[in-house]
Amino acid sequence: MVKTDHIIRSQIAGIGSYLPAQVVTNEELAARVDTSDAWIRERTGIRQRHIAAPHESCAFMATEAARAALADAGAHASDVDAIIVGTATPDQAFPSVAVRVQAAIGAGGFGFDLSAACSGFIYALSMADSLIKSGQARGVLVIGSEVYSRILNWEDRGTCVLFGDGAGAVFLRAGEGAGRGEDRGILSTHLHANGQYGDMLYVDGAVGRPDRPGHLVMQGNQVFRHAVTLLSETVNEALAANNLPQSAVDWLVPHQANLRIIDGIGRKLGLPPERVVVTVDHHANTSAASIPLALAEAWRDGRIERGQLVLMEALGGGLTWGSALVRM
Repeated sequence: MVKTDHIIRSQIAGIGSYLPAQVVTNEELAARVDTSDAWIRERTGIRQRHIAAPHESCAFMATEAARAALADAGAHASDVDAIIVGTATPDQAFPSVAVRVQAAIGAGGFGFDLSAACSGFIYALSMADSLIKSGQARGVLVIGSEVYSRILNWEDRGTCVLFGDGAGAVFLRAGEGAGRGEDRGILSTHLHANGQYGDMLYVDGAVGRPDRPGHLVMQGNQVFRHAVTLLSETVNEALAANNLPQSAVDWLVPHQANLRIIDGIGRKLGLPPERVVVTVDHHANTSAASIPLALAEAWRDGRIERGQLVLMEALGGGLTWGSALVRM
């Protein structure tokens, strides 16, 4: 008998989410800005979004999502060695959202935030996977939490209609695999960035710049054009790295920015629409929270099952983009 060397795999043990109670429909937005339900739906697929109340801070939502992920995993705060939060909308310059979550749930270990805009969850997942594989942690909370409603220019119909608030989380546990595609856990992650495209999508403000309003600015057509190409490339990169055909993918869980982009990537993979998780219609674009929120919804309603192969991908300001291939 040939002996197979076992390797460490980062396995998704639990998934959780949090959405603010307030829902704002396209019709309600149309009463505030020069837009319409038809205009928004035709261009994005969005029909509503959740908007945070004053008490629903980035840390508050991240904490609720983290607690839900731990409960789903049957885990406790004592099982958490590290917390990584992907966010572009932290409540403070410092301390990080991650240490606020750490304090709220009573965990030990360490924590930090990661800024990669809409790619933040994929980046954070990759960092957590590295921590587990290196032996520095055995249990890691990976969270995407965003309150984009607080950085939007509510007079700019080109951006304010696109975004929503919320948080999603996964709890990763160290497990064992044989180094094959049948292993449960994160099979691979793939990260990219190109700062030459930084002015396509950015926030025009920072700490110490009272002359800047701190609003999100986006060249939507340019972002759309690059998104289709770059996301297709990183999707194929993930499959090639694991010697898997497109037909092996059970579910695509994409960043929820625009329904046309999501449909385009699904077609390139040859996946029927019923194998693509879509939440952009009722969540809008929640940036780093969008993938874990979509993952949580499909996990909770039973669509995604243990043993299935899930492909995640995202692109955000930077530009940053990446993918992750996970066997549930």
